[in-house]
Amino acid sequence: MESEDSRRLQSAAALKAFLLKSSTESHLNLYDHLTGLLLKVMDEHPPNVVDVIEDMSRDVKRAALGEQQSSLRELPETSAAELLAEQQRSLFSQPEDANQEDELMETPLPNVSELGFYLEQAGVGLGREETQRLFLALKQLVESQALLRCRLWGKVLGTESSYIVAEAEYREGEEEEEPSLDEDETEPETEDTETDPLPQSTYKPLPEVPKEALGTGTNKYVYYVCKEPGLPWVKLPSVSPAQITAARQIRKFFTGRLDNPVVSYPPFPGNEANYLRAQIARISAGTQVSPQGFFQAGEEEGDEEDTSPRDSYEANPDFEGLPVVEMAETLSSWVHHVQHILQQGRCTWVNLAVKPGEDPNEEGEAEEKEEEPDEPEPEVGPPLLTPLSQDAEMFSTPPWTSKVSSTLTSQHAVAVLRSNLWPGSSAYACGKKFGNIYVGWGLKYAGEGYSPPVPPLPQKEYPSGPEITEALDPSLEEEQVLKEALDEQQAAQEELQDSGDEAEEDDD
Repeated sequence: MESEDSRRLQSAAALKAFLLKSSTESHLNLYDHLTGLLLKVMDEHPPNVVDVIEDMSRDVKRAALGEQQSSLRELPETSAAELLAEQQRSLFSQPEDANQEDELMETPLPNVSELGFYLEQAGVGLGREETQRLFLALKQLVESQALLRCRLWGKVLGTESSYIVAEAEYREGEEEEEPSLDEDETEPETEDTETDPLPQSTYKPLPEVPKEALGTGTNKYVYYVCKEPGLPWVKLPSVSPAQITAARQIRKFFTGRLDNPVVSYPPFPGNEANYLRAQIARISAGTQVSPQGFFQAGEEEGDEEDTSPRDSYEANPDFEGLPVVEMAETLSSWVHHVQHILQQGRCTWVNLAVKPGEDPNEEGEAEEKEEEPDEPEPEVGPPLLTPLSQDAEMFSTPPWTSKVSSTLTSQHAVAVLRSNLWPGSSAYACGKKFGNIYVGWGLKYAGEGYSPPVPPLPQKEYPSGPEITEALDPSLEEEQVLKEALDEQQAAQEELQDSGDEAEEDDD
C-alpha cells in the first residue's frame, strides 16, 4: 500500500509540474488558469455553467493578458478596394490651370454617358457608376497621349482581372518600336574545317505573310487597355497575320496579365498582349456594324482601275435615320463598316509568290516564269459596307438577333442588335445615333462543344516493300532440305549437259 501511495504522490507531483509549465507564447500556465477559472465559477455561480465555461475561460485568459498587453495597436492592412479608390482619386481632380472654355469646344472624347444611357435601355452595358469612371479614364488617356479620336471599344473579361479597351485613331508618322536582335542572340560564325560537310536539309518553310502597315487593314486603329479606371493605360502592339491565324485555332481564357505566355496547340506566336490584340481585330471585323446609309465609301486618290478593296469610309451628311421597327425586323438595315479578315490573316490579299521588290512584268523573266507553277488565285472578301443579311449561318445558329428595346414605349425605344457568333457584342441604333460595345470573354461561339485540332500523322521513316522486309532465319532442317534440293537440281543440269555433249560427238 505504501508503494502504491508513493506512486500516486509522484504522479500527482509530475502532473502538477506539467500544469505549472508556462507557455512560450502567452507566458501563462494551465494550473493558474484552472485555479482562476474555478474561483470565477465559485464567485459568480452562473446558471448552466457547463454551457458558458468556454466564455468564462476566455474572460479569465483575457484578464490575465490585459496587464501584459501594450497600449499600441497595429494598423489594419489596407484592402484592395481602398488602394483602388486611392488610385482613382486622380480621376476626379481637376488641374488648376484647366480652361473651361477649351473643354466646351470640340473634343476627341466620346460621349460615354450617352452611350451608357442607350445601352442601359438595350439591357447591356457596364452600369452608370462604372461608365462615369470610364469616361474620366478615357479623358485622362486622351490628355496624356494627345489622341485625335478615342472610343470605348468594350471590356474583355479575364480569370484574374479584366481589360478595359479603348480604340484610338492612328496618327500619321507614328511608328511602332520593333524589338531589336541583341548581340548575344546573333548566330555564331562557323569555322571552316577539313571534316566532311554535314548533310543539308532541303526543307523550305512557307513564306511568312507580311504584317499590314500601321493605319491600314487589321492595324488601322491603335488600342489601349487598362485593368481598372485610374490605373495606367498600356498600348497594345500591332497584330500580324500569323497571330490571327493561330488565334482562330485555339481557345484560351484571358488571365489579366499582358506578359503571361499563351500555352496552346498550335503554338501561339506571342504572349497574352498579342493574343488580346488578335481577338480584338477578329471581333471588330465581325461585329462592328452601323445603320445602312450612315457611312458612304470614301474617295481615295489613285488609279481608278485599282480593284483592291477600299478600306475608307466617311459619314453621309444626307443620312436621315431609319425607323427603329425596320432596323429591328430586317438585317439589311445594318452593314459592316470594318474590313473582313481573309484566311491569310490580312484584310488585303498579298501574293507570296512574288518576292519583295520584284517586278512581275519584266520581259526578261517571262521565259523563267513559264516553267513555274500557276500563281494562286487572289482571295477577295466581302466589300466594305456589306449588309448583315449576307452573313453566313454557323452551327445552325443565326449570326444575329435583333429586337426593339421596349414594346410598351415604342416612341422612345431603340433597335438592339446582338451577335450570336461573338457573345457579348452588341449594337444599338436610334435615329441618327448608333453605337457598338463588347463585354465578354473574348471567345467565339464554337457550337455544342469545342474539339482541339488533332496532331498530324507521323511521317514514315522509310518506304515499306518486300525487298527490304526483314525475314526469319531458316532452321537447320530447312537448310538441309534446301541444300538437297539444290544438289539434285545441279545434278540434273550436269546430266543434261553431258547428254548434250554426247549427241554432238555422234553427229560428228
